[in-house]
Amino acid sequence: MNLAETYDRIAEDWHRDHASDTWWQEGTNAFITHLPSGGTVLDVGCGSGVKSKYFLDRGFSVTGIDIAEKLLSIARREAPGGSYRQLSMVDLDQLAETFDGVFAQASLLHIPKAEAPAVVRKMVERAKPGGHIYLAVKEAREGKPEEAIERENDYGYERFFSYYTMAELERYLTDAGATVVWQSRNPNPSGKTVWLQIIAKR
Repeated sequence: MNLAETYDRIAEDWHRDHASDTWWQEGTNAFITHLPSGGTVLDVGCGSGVKSKYFLDRGFSVTGIDIAEKLLSIARREAPGGSYRQLSMVDLDQLAETFDGVFAQASLLHIPKAEAPAVVRKMVERAKPGGHIYLAVKEAREGKPEEAIERENDYGYERFFSYYTMAELERYLTDAGATVVWQSRNPNPSGKTVWLQIIAKR
């Protein structure tokens, strides 16, 4: 079962289980401070639209992309003010528009690391000159592989994850011509995950 099929199968449960997460708010609020009032945001891997709604509620115009159609249907229901499209982040160059902000939270981690530099470059290219890019991924774990297919007991399914260091994220962004302006290392209250968040300016 591929990733889109997995998320389609668990979409409603996943949305419910993650609706109360708060680890992302610090970085998202930092990202918002760099955006113009009423600006445009591309939510890369928007999932069920929780973050899209967060932006919409603050007056931004949101375009969300995701590979899972059932997650997109929830996003349309929960955050109907956004525009949503089924598209993989590896195909970001299919979008003609550019945005004030490109937001990729907990989505790059589903891409093999060999593909990550090219995907990040496409994210930077989708930002307007002077626009900002936000990434959040899981931190690399000492003594464990940087890439793994992991089974989670919550749903009984498998997903591919890649794990990163902050130095890798900085390099991807700077190699793509962006300048890092903010970063944070944020342990999830559950203790299972340390989230790396980084913001760069094109």
